[in-house]
Amino acid sequence: MSYPIANHSEIRALPSEFGVVLEARQYRHREGPGKAFYLRAKRLLDFALSLAALVVLSPILFVVSLLIKLEDGGPVFFQQTRVGKGGRQFKFWKFRSMCLDAEAKKLELESDQDSVRFKMAQDPRITRTGRIIRRFSLDELPQFVNVLRGDMSLVGPRPPIPAEVAEYTPYEMRRLAVEQGLTCTWQVSGRSLIPFEQQVKMDLEYAETRTLWVDASLLLRTVPAMLGGRGAY
Repeated sequence: MSYPIANHSEIRALPSEFGVVLEARQYRHREGPGKAFYLRAKRLLDFALSLAALVVLSPILFVVSLLIKLEDGGPVFFQQTRVGKGGRQFKFWKFRSMCLDAEAKKLELESDQDSVRFKMAQDPRITRTGRIIRRFSLDELPQFVNVLRGDMSLVGPRPPIPAEVAEYTPYEMRRLAVEQGLTCTWQVSGRSLIPFEQQVKMDLEYAETRTLWVDASLLLRTVPAMLGGRGAY
């Protein structure tokens, strides 16, 4: 099954252990020189800013790691497979904010969800430390490593898990035409309060209009959105 992605890509869905494997065909010759410059500059800024963030925020990273470890003695980080640009899968890092058997308990909770994207406002699996770091999005800080490695960008649609992508419509699949990111339009406009359908619409609008100025504007809006905590759970 093949889906056209934006104006320059095609994604093919094939069966796999996750329910879907995404195979992307990129037609780079259709991109003009302006877009090529934007992509090179975007990657350079991603590398420089994520490296600087990891250095500057290292004291916070240490404190959060210590709090997680002291609460239940479990691992500090949570690793998960996510889907990036063109369907490429990668290992996605977060500070662990849930109990040790969170994945097992997820099966019991999913029956109450009617959206492609699983998210609960009052998730019983979240730990005490987890509620604090999620409130201010501190659990996302390890993803600067993903940005540094080139798995993600600072700005772009949030990367989904393979099981979610397996349920995407052709329209929703177009989210994967661009680099997935740490922050995006709906992340600074209400986060999880925004329905999935509206999130997809915002992501596709970003994909069509993205520039360095748009990216810079979203990054600047991310800080007050984090501190405000609206829609964070």
